[in-house]
Amino acid sequence: MLLQAGQLLSSAGTQSASIAYALLTLALTGSPAKAGLVGFARLAPIAALALPAGVAADRFDRRRIMVAADAVRGVALGVLVTALVAERGTFGAIVAVAFVEGAGTAFFAPASAGALRSVVPPSQLPAAAGAGQARQATVFLAGPPLGGALFGIGRAVPFVFDAVSYAGSLASLLLMRAPFQEAREAPAERLRAQLGAGVRFMWEQRFLRTVALLLAVTNVIGPGILLTLVVVGRGQGLSGGAIGLLVGAMGAAALAGSLASPLVRRRLAPRLILLLELWTWVLSAAFVLRPDVYVLAAAILPSGFAIPNTDAAIISYRLTITPDRLVGRVESVQTTIAIAAAPLGTLGAGVLLDAVGARATIAVLAGLALAMAVAGTVSPSIRTAPSLDDLEALRAPR
Repeated sequence: MLLQAGQLLSSAGTQSASIAYALLTLALTGSPAKAGLVGFARLAPIAALALPAGVAADRFDRRRIMVAADAVRGVALGVLVTALVAERGTFGAIVAVAFVEGAGTAFFAPASAGALRSVVPPSQLPAAAGAGQARQATVFLAGPPLGGALFGIGRAVPFVFDAVSYAGSLASLLLMRAPFQEAREAPAERLRAQLGAGVRFMWEQRFLRTVALLLAVTNVIGPGILLTLVVVGRGQGLSGGAIGLLVGAMGAAALAGSLASPLVRRRLAPRLILLLELWTWVLSAAFVLRPDVYVLAAAILPSGFAIPNTDAAIISYRLTITPDRLVGRVESVQTTIAIAAAPLGTLGAGVLLDAVGARATIAVLAGLALAMAVAGTVSPSIRTAPSLDDLEALRAPR
């Protein structure tokens, strides 16, 4: 459908630019810490703005929010492209554009989740979530190598592609005629009460609450490892395209995981799928034993396979139990908790890479992964979570 096609194009541009931000910052400054700061600027607004963005998605027209988000992100990237072409690109400009792009994503994501909930029948939500993860995995496979290759052509080229992708997403939204939300009256509650309703619903779901807290740690580990991969690859003399291929290998694993997702979801309950991902992050410790960029890339492939399975299971679980009027707010609460610490992943990894080197940085991240995996394994709310079939059976009488 047009909605998913537009999001796919937008994601392709975003993924190609994600590695380009790091490569551009390293080229201009030579500092891993500053590259980490750019990653922080891109992720911080997603965590900071997720709650008000969720309220906006449940209160205002979701299509208009998504159109505005795409337009603002496209314009910001156009400004950066202009500066780079004029050879006036500065570190401050990179940080500013990364922040604006992250802010646009913060508003686009909950509106997009609500739109999916509105246009897809409830019985098809798990399949739709799985298909969405497959498309995202395809983008993650192709995006980083493409971004690295485009950066090799010219520093501005990957950002041109990202801006064009937002324009394509915006066009697809304008062409759609299906409503992005159910009929609803203007809420009488104040903003605080609306936020509180989403927080209360989310917090009362013990499984979702625990999942969000655990994923908050993976969202520190993952970006930190990927930044380390870029820095180590540069240190070993790899080109931008070669580094992009290594990052893209994780996308290949994610694509394989997405294709296997229907089978995995039939065989395993959401709690077991989550635990599978948690333990795969511990494998990054292999780099501590042999500090080579190829070892690090291989160590995170199992995580790449597990991530889309986790996302599909958790998204379908969350959408199954959440009323339409709360989807945006619950999505934003989940995002706020899960991504709250993510900016520290790139910032912290950048600082550690400057201070103690790649080996010690990965040792810290692998230690976090081990603690998280043990916590998830012993958590009562994870062990006792119902399956999706159980949830649908409980909902059927109502």
